[in-house]
Amino acid sequence: MATKISQPSGVTSSTPAAEGGLPLPRRLRRLRRSATVRSLARETRLSPDMFIYPLFVCEGDGVRREVSSMPGVFQLSVDEAVGEAAAARADGVPGVLLFGLPGQKDSIGSSAYDPEAPVQRAVRAIKQAIPECLVITDVCLCEYTSHGHCGILRGEEIVNDATVEQLVRTALSHASAGADIVAPSDMMDGRVGAIRTALDTRGYEQVAIMSYAAKYCSAFYGPFREAAESAPAFGDRRTHQMDPANSEEALREVELDIEEGADIVMVKPALTYLDVIWRVKTEFGYPTAAYHVSGEYAMLKAAARNGWIDEPRAMMETLTAIRRAGADIVITYYAREAARALA
Repeated sequence: MATKISQPSGVTSSTPAAEGGLPLPRRLRRLRRSATVRSLARETRLSPDMFIYPLFVCEGDGVRREVSSMPGVFQLSVDEAVGEAAAARADGVPGVLLFGLPGQKDSIGSSAYDPEAPVQRAVRAIKQAIPECLVITDVCLCEYTSHGHCGILRGEEIVNDATVEQLVRTALSHASAGADIVAPSDMMDGRVGAIRTALDTRGYEQVAIMSYAAKYCSAFYGPFREAAESAPAFGDRRTHQMDPANSEEALREVELDIEEGADIVMVKPALTYLDVIWRVKTEFGYPTAAYHVSGEYAMLKAAARNGWIDEPRAMMETLTAIRRAGADIVITYYAREAARALA
């Protein structure tokens, strides 16, 4: 009696049989045999118009200080920030995300809404020099407070509602300067709704909100805190940024921000939260941004400098993974390098 041969996994009864009755193997490698064929079959594609380029704007003129933990990233005076935004636009990157380094700090972060602070001046200068450049502004107090925390303190506790009032003032000052999108990153409760109401009632209903909706208390922010000079003087940010163990909570945070009027929701960081990006995009189908943060960038740079990885390939693989997870917008310090590589 002949022995019955079981079908290999993935081979259906409709698969043609070779001589002798054995099924022919499926050849998935046919779609990998050349660069042209691989391109035709590619499921996930990157393009420069999905990148946003973060910039750190400081006081002074002609200032371009490299951040030691972030090779290729600089603290820039307003004139230098305009030049960098123009260069990014020429590379195909549509917009920038501005962070400010004020000349002075106080306990309530009042420089955050000073019309002559670096971010407000940079917004005006960029929009005047490059009107088509999309300008997004970070709305938080950590760069502006003398204690380095994201809000107003009562003792060592961040007070939610008093902080939201300061965030509203900051968002309004950015909108007045000409920002296209304001991006609250503080993780205070109710701040999206308060900012949306204030913008709409002051005539800035066209200014969009990109909410840092699921921002985790991550170890990967260290280099950013050097760049933005925003490390907390004591304690940490666990009472307002999300616990890295939670993903259901991220969906609740995103849902609330959408209900309050967010136009774009963000997950931060990106690489260690690809599952959260996927869940947010799948659950809500909303414009979704992901922030490829400073520590994720710095790790690639450090490994490349030690000769451990091929940096251009690692860069593109990383950004593709973020896009594949569902991000429509990728905020990355690699924006210009990636855009040139894609070109």
